[in-house]
Amino acid sequence: MSLIDIEADAPANPVDLVEQLAAIRDWSFERSDEDEITLSLASRWIDCHISFQWMDELEALHLACAFDFKVPDNRRGEVLKLLALVNEQMWLGHFDIWSQEGVIMFRHALVLAGGATASDRQCEAIVDAAIDAVERYYPAFQFVVWAGKTAREAMDTALFDTVGEA
Repeated sequence: MSLIDIEADAPANPVDLVEQLAAIRDWSFERSDEDEITLSLASRWIDCHISFQWMDELEALHLACAFDFKVPDNRRGEVLKLLALVNEQMWLGHFDIWSQEGVIMFRHALVLAGGATASDRQCEAIVDAAIDAVERYYPAFQFVVWAGKTAREAMDTALFDTVGEA
């Protein structure tokens, strides 16, 4: 089945669409129920667990991208400062910390109010946004937690772009 076939047969439940997309892209996934699916994808730095959940009452497809990175209590305040700096830079989605477990995650939602349907490209785009965000900012989280840097130092390092090739 090609992506064109998916769009022509767009299912009513967008989680079904995500499952079809995952199968075509050969992404590892687990469907926990009719309204939720979890993908396991590798980023450049760490494995990401991307959960899509259809929230019928909000008419929204919610994405939560978690990765194995626990914030110790003694660095939580500085990580929260970093999250504020990172989120100022975000155009799509945002990072937050799951306070019960101290895990950082990227979140985004696709609002499909009024009977709108999701497309395969929209679903793929928010997966790409999640992976790109993790790849861009994961080193900053590491600098704060493991290297003891301040949020500003970590952010300056994360935003440093090299130009050209050596």
